[in-house]
Amino acid sequence: MSDHIEEQEMEAEALSAIFDTAFTIRSSTQPFQWSIKLVPIDCGDDLEEEESSNHVMVNLVATIPLDYPEVSLPELDVEILKGLSPDNRKELVTLAQEEAAANEGMPALFAVCEAVREWLADNNVKGLDDASMHAQMMRKAKEVERKEAQAAQQFEAQKTIDEMTEAEKEELAVRKRREEGTPVTQETFTIWWDNFCTEMEEKKDEETGEITSEEKEKKRVMADRNTGFEIFSEKSGVFNLEKLEAAAEEIENDVGDVDEDLFDDDEDLDDLDFDSDDDDDDDD
Repeated sequence: MSDHIEEQEMEAEALSAIFDTAFTIRSSTQPFQWSIKLVPIDCGDDLEEEESSNHVMVNLVATIPLDYPEVSLPELDVEILKGLSPDNRKELVTLAQEEAAANEGMPALFAVCEAVREWLADNNVKGLDDASMHAQMMRKAKEVERKEAQAAQQFEAQKTIDEMTEAEKEELAVRKRREEGTPVTQETFTIWWDNFCTEMEEKKDEETGEITSEEKEKKRVMADRNTGFEIFSEKSGVFNLEKLEAAAEEIENDVGDVDEDLFDDDEDLDDLDFDSDDDDDDDD
């Protein structure tokens, strides 16, 4: 049994959770083989809407080496389902392999799927599978027209932004972030993947009886508590020991040198009458 089988199975669970029925296990024995159906526009379970909205579709097929992901990259292929030419397929295979190489050493298939899906979204037009000379010329002309329109749109948008006040720019940025949501990047996927792995480990522990739900909640509460350092630091809004020490040192420097000779003459203290009040009381 491969040392990496558990991590591969967890990645399969993650892909299944993300892509639902679009994810298929073609081989459940090592080397695993998985397939993910990718479309430009996700229409959920509405197959009729999916067919009308998406002019291009593919299956991304991944064969998983025994030592993936730490050592080897997945073996990737693209199956055309709709609207693409053999040249498009070659371009997508190259794109998928480059994205996998960029994520070497970590689970890479989600990032590969996103790269392929973005390409499909940018090329979601009819007729890409038409290999005639006329069709190729029309596609090139449309591509040039699309790029020019995109450049003009970006220019107008930038000009509008330049004319905005700072408050309007901030409001626009907030609205844009809300519309876009959380972008899927290597960093955000890594965070999601780590959380997913933790949840899977806790689920397995509960199933095997190694940890109860009460213990899991206790661990979560303890994890949320501040440490002793955080309590005595600015993170908790109390104070910072380093700053206190620096302030004390600054005060000491401000005082300057003290003349210790002023305190060496004890003879002056002998002339002081500390019992004068007591003597007066006796006289009364």
